[in-house]
Amino acid sequence: MSKVFVLDTEKRPLIPIHSAQARQLLRNKKAAIYRRFPFTIILKEVYPDSVVMPLRLKLDPGAKTTGIALVNDSTGVVVFAAELKHRGFAIREALTSRRQLRRGRRARKTRYRQARFLNRTRPEGWLAPSLQSRVDNIKTWVEKLRKLAPIEAMSQELVRFDMQLIRNPKIQGKEYQQGTLAGYETREYLLEKWGRQCAYCGIKDVQLQIEHIHPRARGGSNSITNLTLSCEKCNTKKGTKDIKDFLKKDPSKLTKILAQAKRPLADAAAVNTTRWALFRALKETELPVETGSGGLTKFNRCQQKLEKTHWLDATCVGQSTPKLIVKAVKPLLITANGHGSRQSCRTDKFGFPSRHVPREKIHFNFQTGDIVKASVATGKKIGNYAGKVAIRSSGSFNISTKNGLIQGILHKFCKRIHAKDGYSYAQ
Repeated sequence: MSKVFVLDTEKRPLIPIHSAQARQLLRNKKAAIYRRFPFTIILKEVYPDSVVMPLRLKLDPGAKTTGIALVNDSTGVVVFAAELKHRGFAIREALTSRRQLRRGRRARKTRYRQARFLNRTRPEGWLAPSLQSRVDNIKTWVEKLRKLAPIEAMSQELVRFDMQLIRNPKIQGKEYQQGTLAGYETREYLLEKWGRQCAYCGIKDVQLQIEHIHPRARGGSNSITNLTLSCEKCNTKKGTKDIKDFLKKDPSKLTKILAQAKRPLADAAAVNTTRWALFRALKETELPVETGSGGLTKFNRCQQKLEKTHWLDATCVGQSTPKLIVKAVKPLLITANGHGSRQSCRTDKFGFPSRHVPREKIHFNFQTGDIVKASVATGKKIGNYAGKVAIRSSGSFNISTKNGLIQGILHKFCKRIHAKDGYSYAQ
């Protein structure tokens, strides 16, 4: 499992330790719990012989989920791993809903209003809120981990796919083209674009081959828009036939393949849009930042025979990747939920007020989103419960646990173990 973060008496980060050592320190009352997620302890005594070894923070930014890993470059041990799930699509839906409500309200109140354009200027480097949230989430966790671990270097997957290399393999020289990385960028891009399945029969979990939609024997090019994936059976069956002749009995599939070939990869576009904003944010930490491409990440992962997951991709980012030790590492699953809405009045689907939202957000020193532990000693709900709390002004709270929602827990039985920070956690 992942190591436990350790802080000294001055709250300076030390080298993370094994969970068994952390339990022993807590049992002997030589340390106290400083933070629950990620789990961190703080020492009560000064240990002059404390060892501090530098760690590297590795990031694999994604459109929906970002992989995070802390790696010891000298030993290859993966100290910590996490998968951060973004809320970009939720933000987009919220903004769309707000826009619709405002337009409906303006249409009801004002039949015509002169257009205003001066309030539409955007500053240089502006990103859409759904994209900016991805950068802000990663930046927040970089700052958090820097306070908990001795991080002295970072690695970022700067480009999901090296589009220049895909179009022109000679862009970085003959050595790159003919080396062990040749073709990795194109293969990885096609796997993502075509859903890791045969474009013709839809079969998955088989060895897929790169196939020319319009055969080269009939004048087809090596352009990325003319490439797809097919299983060996379909590739052999199609041969040098034109795709229109091969799929003349299935015109719907023909139309779908031709349309997909021209369509750009949406997730890759989102990552490519935010990559430089994230890179600039990492450079502001004044730590050395190493960059790599998605093809290099896959090459490193295949060389070490690791599974395809977000956090394992993060451990394989960059040229500095050592021989990794990932045994028993369990990633922390982080979901960005935001800090709620500032709406003072909820609306129905037509935009009309449906219920009032109280202005008070804190009751009995608790707020909705806190992670609490409740020990109920009396009543019908005797037992111990842990989870995220939803508060009421009456003092009767609801707790969302792994086993479901527990309603009507009195506030005096609750103890906060992690304050609301806009994220939810799972192992």
